[in-house]
Amino acid sequence: MASNIKASFAVVFVFVLTLNAFIGGIDAAGECGKTPIRTAAASLSPCLNAAGNASAKVPPACCTKISALIKTSPKCLCAVLLSPLAKQAGIKPAIGITVPKRCNISNRPVGKKCGRYTVP
Repeated sequence: MASNIKASFAVVFVFVLTLNAFIGGIDAAGECGKTPIRTAAASLSPCLNAAGNASAKVPPACCTKISALIKTSPKCLCAVLLSPLAKQAGIKPAIGITVPKRCNISNRPVGKKCGRYTVP
């Protein structure tokens, strides 16, 4: 009996996860345009260490990705930084928001709000 309940729970859990992924993929235009936020976040993987540690060197690959994201969808960077996915990855929004400045990106949205953080 207990194994049947566990099996049923597992099936329901997998169904809910699948449905959530499907519904999440339907979003036609969010903060990251047609790009799912998970994909946008994954593209910023070179920035992971720098977004979690203020004294870490920002790799050139990170700066290239951040610069491109700011040009195409500046709100997407904020959405990624504030996402639960970023938190799980160890990104600290207060540090992550400084990465464009640390990359010397001149077209960053200085003074814009990202949640409770302001772009330096």
